[in-house]
Order: sequence, then C-alpha cells, then structure tokens
Amino acid sequence: MNLHELAEERSLAIHRVVADRLRQDPRLVDAARTRVAGWLDDGSVHAVYAEAWRELLSGPIERLLETLIDPSERARALRQCSPFAGVVDPRTRWRIWREVRAGLGV
Repeated sequence: MNLHELAEERSLAIHRVVADRLRQDPRLVDAARTRVAGWLDDGSVHAVYAEAWRELLSGPIERLLETLIDPSERARALRQCSPFAGVVDPRTRWRIWREVRAGLGV
C-alpha cells in the first residue's frame, strides 16, 4: 500500500466517525454549511468541491451520511477538502490513524 492509499483509508475512517456524530447531532451540519459558504466567498477551495459540498449539505442527511463513508472516487475527492474539520478531536484522530496503519500492516 502506498502513502496515498493510506491517507485515503485514514480519511474514510475519520469520516465514518464524523457520520456517527452527525447521526447523534445533526446540528453539526450548520457549522459545515458556514465553512462551505466561506469557501465560496473567498475562493479558498475550488468551486467544484465547494459547490458539491453545498449541495450535499442542503440535501437529505442520509445522502450526506452515505457520501461521507462512500469509497467511490468522487467521495474520496470530496473528503480531501472536508468541511467537517474539528468534528473529530485530535486524540481520536491520532488513534484512528494508528489503528488504520496497524490494520493495513504498514
């Protein structure tokens, strides 16, 4: 496994936790909407990704949750500029990183 694949697996694992937290507290979507609006205003994230996130965040929560844990190429690309920064605390994030690495035998 190369480092890019490792990073994608870590991102997927982190976004599984994000999806679980969104199920528990759907209000977390509000902060993500605010972040995406900022991206669209200041152009800090390519418009293709910002618009895709805006669409997901304005649609049904189930579609958003499915995308967060989808292994498809499109979902992987979206996770690389996730508006859910901060939802997973650093300690949990590092634990996930270690577990994914160990699970992949890297």
